[in-house]
Amino acid sequence: MLSRPLRKGPCMRKLAVIAVAVISTLGLLSSSAQAARPDTPPPGAAKAMGWYVALGDSLAAGYQPGAGDDKDGGYVGKVLTAEQAIAPKTKLVNLACSGETSSTLVNGGRCEYELGSQLAEAVDFLSAHKFTTRLVTVTIGANDVTPCLSAPDRNACVAQRLQALAGNLQQTLAKVHAAAPDAKIVVTNYYNPYLALWFSDPTLAAITTQLQVALNNTIAAVTAPYGTTADVATAFQSFTTTPVNGVPTNVGVICSLTWMCARSDIHANDAGYALIGQTVAGVLD
Repeated sequence: MLSRPLRKGPCMRKLAVIAVAVISTLGLLSSSAQAARPDTPPPGAAKAMGWYVALGDSLAAGYQPGAGDDKDGGYVGKVLTAEQAIAPKTKLVNLACSGETSSTLVNGGRCEYELGSQLAEAVDFLSAHKFTTRLVTVTIGANDVTPCLSAPDRNACVAQRLQALAGNLQQTLAKVHAAAPDAKIVVTNYYNPYLALWFSDPTLAAITTQLQVALNNTIAAVTAPYGTTADVATAFQSFTTTPVNGVPTNVGVICSLTWMCARSDIHANDAGYALIGQTVAGVLD
């Protein structure tokens, strides 16, 4: 017996309409699910171009007296070279601002930024390069506490300024990490240029060492949950007092690696910036 072909009656037409509707709905759901997923890095992104973002004050800006800022040089330039040895296509964005404090970094007011502050500018860039930012370095805090050296109540001033620094640095690192969670964050601590006061006022030089320790301890404590501290203080032999030709080692190092003894300027010279860069490079993966 020959079977009779099925006729497309009302029931079959309804099934066809339902099937099309289901397929369309599944397609929409699939598209919606893809749209709802967070961005994912493109294939091979780890091997492609990436970014190193530098933040901070005049040390991060590579300032030297008589020459001004050198945002492609200073210690940041040395770090870029080290990072390029790991990832050759890494490029630099240096947003540092000479004279920046932790408060002006967060709120603005020192240098001009399109988005109002160094932190806002950094977060905007990092959010746009979430998966291709490999490294962020931060140098901030010295300008917060240095005015306390001449304050009537030095201890109260230091306590107040360090509390503000801790809050501002924590906010900065939290936002940087949230914007680029895969980036390595390195925060530098500080050498002590005021050790050069040993020649004129050894007592005040010793007090500045106490201030350096308090500043660097604050930086290390805040940095720990987010990244790594590069120990510039130890690299500059800040606490080695063994005399060399009658001058404590730490004082001699400051004279040779900064402009403090030659020009009464706190900034590193070429050799000093090279050592800071080497110190940061030493904690890179």
